Amino acid sequence: MKPNGHLTDAIYVFFKETLSITYIKGHRVHEFECAANGRIVCCYLDTGDAKSTGNLRKHAKISWGKDAVAAADDTRNVQTACEALRKMGSRNSSITDAFEWVSKGKVMYSHNQHTAAEAW
Repeated sequence: MKPNGHLTDAIYVFFKETLSITYIKGHRVHEFECAANGRIVCCYLDTGDAKSTGNLRKHAKISWGKDAVAAADDTRNVQTACEALRKMGSRNSSITDAFEWVSKGKVMYSHNQHTAAEAW
C-alpha cells in the first residue's frame, strides 16, 4: 500500500511492507510496523504534516542506526533500497555494506560508543 498516494522515500524500507489504516480518537492514522523490532509508528493523516516522514526517520535511526538510515537515503528511492536489503540476506551482515553497491558511495563506520537508546 502506498501512503498518501506515493511511496518513494527510502525510509519506508525499514518498515514492513504492509501497513494498517486505523482511527485513533477519530483521527485517521497509518500504522507502520518496524521490520527490526515490530514496534508501531503512527502517522496521522489529518494534520498539516501528513506527508512528513519525521516519526519514521526518528524510529529508524533508533532501531537501525544513523549510518543505516543515511546509507538508505543515498540510494535515492525505496525500490533500490529494498533490493539492497533483499540481497543482504543474513541480518548479521552490515546494513551499510548492503546499501553501498547501490549508492556508489563510501561506506562509513562509526567507532563511537552507542548511547543507551541505541544499545537498547
